[in-house]
Amino acid sequence: MSYPHSGIKVTILGSGTCVPSLKRSSCSVVMETGGSKLLFDSGPGTMRRLLEADTEIVDISYLFYSHFHPDHTGELATMLFAMKYPEWKQREKHLTIIAGKGFNAFYQGLKSVYGNWITLGADILDVVEMDNQSFDAREFDHFKVDSAPVEHNLESIAYKITSSGGQSVVYSGDTDYSENLIHLAKDTDILICECSLPDQLKVNGHLTPSDAGRIATLASVRKLVLTHFYPECDSADIEKECRKTYNGPLILAEDLMTLEAG
Repeated sequence: MSYPHSGIKVTILGSGTCVPSLKRSSCSVVMETGGSKLLFDSGPGTMRRLLEADTEIVDISYLFYSHFHPDHTGELATMLFAMKYPEWKQREKHLTIIAGKGFNAFYQGLKSVYGNWITLGADILDVVEMDNQSFDAREFDHFKVDSAPVEHNLESIAYKITSSGGQSVVYSGDTDYSENLIHLAKDTDILICECSLPDQLKVNGHLTPSDAGRIATLASVRKLVLTHFYPECDSADIEKECRKTYNGPLILAEDLMTLEAG
């Protein structure tokens, strides 16, 4: 299938969590719009899944982090290290990393451990810290990024990508029930929303199927994609639980699943 220049192609790289799984890698998504490839989070398994999705890490122009937990950032150091591999003549395409406040300090901490092995030159690497206390917006080539703080860590933010053609996709990252996420996802084409555990196993900082469904309904999203499944979800009827609060198009994410916004 071909995708219009102004649209957004979405590939679910990982639909799981920190729990090791042969079925699900840690939560990660790649989007393609306007000729740019955008990677959201890079937990364990991300680089392998990228290759399985016909994408090399040097093809990524923008790298977004929802927060700094290891299951979302665990492959950052190895990705930067791999980008310096001599046979690739190191990285030539500019890489922009976008995250909440505190990412620069987080990156400096990694460099204090790994040093030059993960250091890219200023002419190659740019870091943008979004506001994690209020809504923020930035314009890039062929797409716009809006962000909003959500209920997980201090630095946690959700992202909305809007293409030049007006299609939009929201990536929630990890969060509990969030009015900000509802506002950010209002009328979006696709909401990729975390759904960590069944309703009866609700924990603070994460959503259940009915929580995610309520957010999608209040935001009037056109399609809801549930992801970030802990193993307990495999023995529950996640769709049935979500249908308590949401009646629209619903997809339960699987690794390497592809979608199109619009």
